[in-house]
Amino acid sequence: MDSPSMSAAIRALLRRDLLLAYRHRGEIANPLVFFMIVITMLPLGISPESAVLGSLAPGMIWVVALLATLLSLDSLFRSDFDDGSLEQILISPHPLYFIVLVKVFVHWLVTGLPLALLSPLLGVMLFLPEAGFTPLFLSLLMGTGVLSLIGAIGAALTVALRKGGLLLSLIIMPLYVPVLIFGASVVRSAIEGFPIAGELAVLGALLAVSIVLAPMAAAGALRISVNG
Repeated sequence: MDSPSMSAAIRALLRRDLLLAYRHRGEIANPLVFFMIVITMLPLGISPESAVLGSLAPGMIWVVALLATLLSLDSLFRSDFDDGSLEQILISPHPLYFIVLVKVFVHWLVTGLPLALLSPLLGVMLFLPEAGFTPLFLSLLMGTGVLSLIGAIGAALTVALRKGGLLLSLIIMPLYVPVLIFGASVVRSAIEGFPIAGELAVLGALLAVSIVLAPMAAAGALRISVNG
């Protein structure tokens, strides 16, 4: 297989998935709306005091971003499975690793990136100290990429199940714990005046490892789920 055909396939898949995301933009907006509604209601359920909200903001924003990402994972391969195109992808001559990587990138582009862009605004609503805004954005920018990559494994394992949302959550949530810990730690360290290079380096390492390993695991899971 020559490289031009592979690059053409990647471009075609990227264009197709972005077009499908645009046509189903209502479904894409669900995680973002969920993210905004939950953060908006936190002061009503916890406390309207700025000191309390500011101390809880890093962890709460990260937890809600994680849940919003999880909310959109079930649809990662679902439409391809339902219309039969996933079977055609599996038997195509192109490496499944790159196809999965492109689909995860589109998922991050329409879910993770908007969550990261919205986070400073929601940080203002929760009285997040000024020192935490940039670290919050950077940690979510990298962390949501890891969440999408790891989530692809669970989505691939449950793609053939009609109601696999609960099973997907049970599979993925334990793997999300390190990302949540270091993501929230970045923001807390910045607010308290400590260096954040170490936590950001760990998130970067998690992202690099996920880019290498997660698409391979998801590709194997897709073959098991569809052909198994």
